[in-house]
Amino acid sequence: MGFDPDRLARLDSWMERYVAERKFPGSALLIRRGGEEVYFNATGQRNIEEGLPWERDTVARIYSMTKPITSVAIMMLVEKGLFHLDTPVSEFIPAFKDMTALVEGATHIGQTVSAPSPTVHHLLTHTSGLSYPFNPGVLPKAMEEAKIMFRADDSSLAEMVDRAAALPLAFQPGKHWEYSISIDILGRIVEVVSGQPLDEFFKENIFAPIGMSETAFRVPEGTGDRFAALYTPLAGDAMDLNAAKEGGDSLRLVDRPGKSIFERTTCFSGGGGLVGTIDDYMLFTEMLRRGGDVPGGRLLSPKTLSFMMRNHLPGDIASMGPRSFAEQPMDGMGFGLGGSVVLDPGRVRVPGSVGDFSWGGMASTMFWVDPVLDLSVVFFTQLSPSSSYPARPELKALVHGAIVA
Repeated sequence: MGFDPDRLARLDSWMERYVAERKFPGSALLIRRGGEEVYFNATGQRNIEEGLPWERDTVARIYSMTKPITSVAIMMLVEKGLFHLDTPVSEFIPAFKDMTALVEGATHIGQTVSAPSPTVHHLLTHTSGLSYPFNPGVLPKAMEEAKIMFRADDSSLAEMVDRAAALPLAFQPGKHWEYSISIDILGRIVEVVSGQPLDEFFKENIFAPIGMSETAFRVPEGTGDRFAALYTPLAGDAMDLNAAKEGGDSLRLVDRPGKSIFERTTCFSGGGGLVGTIDDYMLFTEMLRRGGDVPGGRLLSPKTLSFMMRNHLPGDIASMGPRSFAEQPMDGMGFGLGGSVVLDPGRVRVPGSVGDFSWGGMASTMFWVDPVLDLSVVFFTQLSPSSSYPARPELKALVHGAIVA
């Protein structure tokens, strides 16, 4: 399949080194080229306290790797002609009528002017003016105070969306790129348009046709002790990037199987709520590579997938003045519908192909689809935040360094 076996074996050493240095508790990596499996390896532990090894069927939190799945759900509805991408969010969610946005340079949440409702396209591309509590700025601070995070144990998705809409936007829609709860709002739009709870829509229309039998918003029944523990190198909140505090233990337990919020889910977060296995997510990644074709039929047309996986910004992410955290680099990187798109690998400073479509999750998971090399890669671990170590650029360099044809 065009890989040098000796160079591919470097991946084993890299994964083992991260475990030996107590950077990751354990991890798994799966690579396919042209649909054929090229590489799989699992190392370390899924649960250090219980001494359980990381295995191929380990269930992990994928956090923001939920976002591309929600974006596919939206485009499935768009393909049916139920709405178009420039539709204002207020047409689905009345709370988004009569919006305001912070003035440029605002120092408190009351400094606002009138703003239009963001559109579906603004949500898909993170140009809506929404934000996340862990970003810097006035709106993120207000979101943190109001506890607007769409956690698995929060109140219902509908209630959380209305609470988010009650705050002003960080900027006028379309003006900047800022990583945000936009995809959670899209999850609610899926519910409103389809008439189904988001978990049911995913299961019936995406997971079942693809064959993703062990991916859900709640740890699937029958998985036993396969659900991994979550760790952090921080002394404080593993999600609080504004007040990150280094701790003495590089693998401090922060979410324990048996007591996890993902075992009692009440809020279906389309932006970060799914758990699943690496093989399940590879099935989704392969659907993207194949242009929407799945064993149970077709989710989207090849034209729609191609449209999703191209840059929808005027330039790269960096050109839109981001002030936020992101799961991928910003220089030389554009953004499609639900994921990033490589525009210039040299400016990204990571080996890759023009058109690579990817995203990651807060627990240091990642995936990418390379249309030039016909390649699909999925990496799983459980270490938050994902900014702790440069694992993603190292992994891409290793994979590209192993390809010789």
